[in-house]
Amino acid sequence: MVAVARTGAAPAAMGARSVLVTLASAQFLMTLDSSVMNVSIATVAADVHTTVTGIQTAITLYTLVMAALMITGARVGAIVGRRRAFALGCVVYAVGSFTTAIAPSLPVLLVGWSVLEGIGAALIMPAIVALVASNFDRSERPRAYGLVAASGAIAVAAGPLIGGLLTTYASWRWVFAGEVVIVVVILLLTRRMADTRPSGAGRLDLVGTGLSALGLALVVLGILRAGTWGFLTPKPGAPSWLGLSPVVWLVLAGGCTLLLFLLWERRRLARGADVLVEPALLRVRYLRGGLVSFFFQYLLQAGLFFTVPLFLSVALGLSAVATGVRILPLSLALLLTAVGVPRLFPHASPRRVVRVGFLALFAGIVALAASLDAGVGPEVVTWPLVLAGVGVGALASQLGSVTVSAVGDDRSSEVGGLQNTVTNLGASMGTALAGAVLISVLTTSFFTGVENNPAVPPSVSSQAQVKLASGVPFVSDKDLGAALDKAGVQEPTRSAVIDENEAARLDGLRSALAVLAGAALLSLFVTRGIPRRQPGAGTPQDEPPAEVTSR
Repeated sequence: MVAVARTGAAPAAMGARSVLVTLASAQFLMTLDSSVMNVSIATVAADVHTTVTGIQTAITLYTLVMAALMITGARVGAIVGRRRAFALGCVVYAVGSFTTAIAPSLPVLLVGWSVLEGIGAALIMPAIVALVASNFDRSERPRAYGLVAASGAIAVAAGPLIGGLLTTYASWRWVFAGEVVIVVVILLLTRRMADTRPSGAGRLDLVGTGLSALGLALVVLGILRAGTWGFLTPKPGAPSWLGLSPVVWLVLAGGCTLLLFLLWERRRLARGADVLVEPALLRVRYLRGGLVSFFFQYLLQAGLFFTVPLFLSVALGLSAVATGVRILPLSLALLLTAVGVPRLFPHASPRRVVRVGFLALFAGIVALAASLDAGVGPEVVTWPLVLAGVGVGALASQLGSVTVSAVGDDRSSEVGGLQNTVTNLGASMGTALAGAVLISVLTTSFFTGVENNPAVPPSVSSQAQVKLASGVPFVSDKDLGAALDKAGVQEPTRSAVIDENEAARLDGLRSALAVLAGAALLSLFVTRGIPRRQPGAGTPQDEPPAEVTSR
C-alpha cells in the first residue's frame, strides 16, 4: 500500500479549528450554488436577457458538470496532492464566480456558473474529504466530518434566504461577488493544512475519465428530467423513445457506460496501469454501507428541501426571506446534532447513531405530512423540521468518518470522489422523485375534484383537462385566481376551482412526503453495513481498514 506521510505535525487546537472552518466554508460554498438562485430565477433571467428555462438549464448543467467530474477530480488530487487540488479548485471556482457576477448574457453565465464553478467543485469536494483525513486523527474525524457535512446541508437551507435577501435588497450578482472574496480567504488559509504525499508519478486515465463522466452525466440528466418527461411513461408533449420516457433510456445508457467504465478499470489494473477508482473498493462492506447511507441521506434531505419551501412559499404565500427563516430550525438542529453527538457521545455506536438519524428523519417527515392541512400557518413546520434536522445531523456526524475509515488514509481522495458522486445522485433522485409524485397526485386529485364538484360546470372541467393534460402546475391561490379572472371564469365556479386546487395541492405534498417517509424506513435496512464501533476505538472487535490492492 502506498505510504502516507504528513507534511507537518498534527495541528494544535487553534490550527485544527482553523483547518476545520476552512474546509467547512468550502463545503458551504460548493453546496450553496445549488440552491441560492432558485428563488431568484426570474430576476436573473431578466438581467441576462434570457428565459426562466435558460436559468434552469444553467442550474442543471452545474449539477451535471460537478457530478460527472467528481471521480476525475479525486484522481487529480491523488496525483498532484489534495491540498494543491483544493487550491486549484478554489482558483477555478473563484474565476467562475467572478465571471457569473459580471455575466451580461446566458452564454457567459453558463461558462462561469455551470462549467467553471462545476469543475472547481469537482476538484474541491473530494479534496475536502481527504484533507479531513490527513488533518485529524480517527478519533477526531466524526466531529470534523459532522461539521463539514452540516455546513453543506445548512447551505441548502440557507440558500433561499441568502438569495432572497440579496435579490430583494441589492442584486443577485453580489452572491457570486461575495463568493470570490470568501474563496480568496479560504486560499490564504490553506497553508495551515497538513497534506498527504502525492503519488506524482501517476497518470490520468483519459478513457476512464471520459467513460465515468459520460455515464454519470447520463444518469444525472435522466433523473433531473424525470419530472418533466416522466419516469417511465412519457408525459403529454414530452418526447417518447420506443414508447417509453427518455429518462429510462438515459439512465440505462448511463448505467451501461458506468459498467463499461468498471470493466475498463479492471483491465487497466490487470496491466498494472493507473486507474481512477479501483473496483475492489466497492466490495469493502463498511465503505459500501456508508455510501448507500449517504445516498439515502441526500435523497431524503433533497426531497424535504424541495417540498417544504413549496408549501411555505406557494401554499402559504411566504416571501423567499420568510421561507428561509422558517427553515432555520432545521439548520440549527442539524448543526447542534452534528457537532454535539461526537462531543457528548464519542464512543457511541455509529450504526446506532445512523439508525436513530434515519428514525428521526422518518418521524419528522411523518409529523410534517400529518400537520399539512387547510388553514394552518407556517408554524406547523417548526417541530417536524427540528426532528428532521436532528436526523440529518446524526447522519452527518458519522457517515463521513465511516466511509474514509473503511479503507486506508491513502485512499481518502478516491473515497471522496465516490462519496460526492453518490450524494449528487441521491440529491438528484430525491428532488425528481418528490417532484414527480407531487405533480402526479396533484393532477389526479385536481381533475377528480373539479369533475365531482357541482359548482364547476362540465364545460369548464373538460377545458381544464385539455389545457392541463401534461400536469397541473403547483401555483398559489392568488396566481390561480388571477388566471381564472383573465379567462373570464365567474363565481361560484372561480371559488370552487381555487378550493379544489388547494385540496389537490395538499394531497400532492402529503403524497410526496409519504414516499420520502417510505424511503426513510427503507434506509434502515441498509444500516447493517455501518460498523458497530467507532473507527480507532482500540477495541479487539474493531476491524482494521480494508486493504485494497495497490497500484
